[in-house]
Amino acid sequence: MLGQSSPSHPYLWAGLERTRHSSREIPCLDNSPETTARQGGEGGRKGIAMAASPQQQGQGSQGGSGGGGWSPEQFWSLLDKADRRFARVRDLPLLGRQEPDAFAKAFRAYTQLWRMQQEHRHRLLEAGLRRWQVGEIAARIAHLYYAQYQRTADTALLSEAFVFYHAVLDRAYFLDADHHLTPAKHLRFLARFLLVALLLARRAHTVPRLAADIRALLDDSKKSFQEAEYKEWKHVVQEILRFLRADSPFMNMRPLRYSYAFDLPPDKLPTVPPTVKKRGLVLSDAILCSYYPNEVKFTDLSIDVFRMLQCLEWEPCGSFALNNGYSAHDESGQNQPNLLKDLRDAALPPNPLKTNLNRPSVTHFLTVLATKCEELPSNGIMLIYLSAAGEMGTSGCCPDTGEKIVSNFSKFDISSTSHTSSKEDKEPCLWLGCRETEGSNCIYPGDLIPFTRRPLFLVIDSSISYAFKAVYSWH
Repeated sequence: MLGQSSPSHPYLWAGLERTRHSSREIPCLDNSPETTARQGGEGGRKGIAMAASPQQQGQGSQGGSGGGGWSPEQFWSLLDKADRRFARVRDLPLLGRQEPDAFAKAFRAYTQLWRMQQEHRHRLLEAGLRRWQVGEIAARIAHLYYAQYQRTADTALLSEAFVFYHAVLDRAYFLDADHHLTPAKHLRFLARFLLVALLLARRAHTVPRLAADIRALLDDSKKSFQEAEYKEWKHVVQEILRFLRADSPFMNMRPLRYSYAFDLPPDKLPTVPPTVKKRGLVLSDAILCSYYPNEVKFTDLSIDVFRMLQCLEWEPCGSFALNNGYSAHDESGQNQPNLLKDLRDAALPPNPLKTNLNRPSVTHFLTVLATKCEELPSNGIMLIYLSAAGEMGTSGCCPDTGEKIVSNFSKFDISSTSHTSSKEDKEPCLWLGCRETEGSNCIYPGDLIPFTRRPLFLVIDSSISYAFKAVYSWH
């Protein structure tokens, strides 16, 4: 989800929230034979590189470079280099279709770092390497996968992130950290893993386990936090519980993503109108925006955007899942071959690039929308999802509301010095901010009219959605 507004909880996302990757060569977590993997990349978006997850590295490392001419100092030097590159890409803007060079360099550094510790694990342990340090590197690789999913919307990357996160948790890399790993860093790891598990609908086992681990760790570490930091994490725990409670009715329902198991095959879906098909239009970008004073959310992901996000994606393992009897909701800690062998079905089109804007200002929303429209491909369609409280205005829900808005827009004179503040001329709007500052915190239907120069698809989740039909009346 690109173009995020500021994180709601700085303690939760401090340090790692804005990283992305671009490499095909991430090795496995250790030499254990129980882990399995794939060397993906085919079938994804152009420019997206997939990484090998657990066992495949174990197979490749046996034929590695050996120990000739190698010293532990090279590992520590490379670790510092990787950390510096990680810091450089941390604050890179998420908007844009071009992959930053600094990000590819950072990911290559972690690839080399991981291979080195894989091939020389015993010597590194003798030189002072700790298991928690290995887990920290793996957790960063997992977060790189997740951040790249945010940039590309490729759900295969999300599954790869889950593989690495689950391996770190399952092998208890952080349990022997002693005083070297602060409770806050451990909590951030669990919270990031929880978000990935939620997006992959791992509600049966993984999500409850992570939620319980976060609560237990926070209670056990209360004395090590300052009061303000503890309250911040306590609020995170409350958000998690509230989010899971709201999402519980959907646990035993079909996935929100398009799934071969529940939906018609792509070639059987209803066709688009001939005029659209002739232009070759495809849904390529989406902006998902929500703003409610007390909305149910976890970090910057509100419950309504969470569901809409999944509705705009394909299940990560299309027809292959049916042919091989794999359940997309398997939560085994062992990385099933069916999960990673062919995550991306070439028959499925790519997912649209999604930008999540949680509680943005009006100016930020319009800026991101303008940027996305500028970068929209010539055959692309922009979907805008707005979920916010509405102001009905004085016209109410009457049939001529749309015509009135269009008429007002067409009569607008930018050179006029008169401002209509009378209650009789108040138009319906969506509130993106407090209601004390009337006008500057409102999205009016007329605000979207300039963007109808590009193909636009509006989804207004509000009590005054009828008013935004005026956008299409004008168009």
